[in-house]
Amino acid sequence: MTQLPERLALVFKEIPHLTVESTGARRLRVKSRPEALPALLGLLKNQAGYVHLSAISCVDWHETDEFELVYHLWSYELQMLVSAHIDIPKKPGRYITVHDIYTPAAFFERDIHEMYGVYFEGSPNLTPFILTEWQGPPPMLKSFATEQYARETFESVDYSPEWLQEIEAQGGKFVQ
Repeated sequence: MTQLPERLALVFKEIPHLTVESTGARRLRVKSRPEALPALLGLLKNQAGYVHLSAISCVDWHETDEFELVYHLWSYELQMLVSAHIDIPKKPGRYITVHDIYTPAAFFERDIHEMYGVYFEGSPNLTPFILTEWQGPPPMLKSFATEQYARETFESVDYSPEWLQEIEAQGGKFVQ
């Protein structure tokens, strides 16, 4: 790995059991224990200049029965991205909010809650904002059977618009 900026090296020394690897010229991947993440984020923000939380993403690792949460942080001063990764058990699928450190986290937590079912304790608003009338399981889970859900939930309707009937009457076929 290339030489870390001194600010980052000092922050990383403060948090035990971190794994840090360079994934590009201006990108770092940091693996943390879940209980250490809030401290890591606070230090990155306050001591290393990582003032921009650009996203929180979630991966459903079906094989290990875990969710991976990834906090994407940008430093305008260092011109470097840090992606902080943690794994949490899919059951109970709970973690704590970090919106008190990064206010935009509340939006990302709301999205992850809606799409994956992860509950963020202390988050100010976890109500659905896309799937407001959705009654099914979180749709981004790898265990979600999209086709089966559609068959069981929606009535099948033959698709036969007038323009297609005209093509078929002339001997043509509709090919998908």
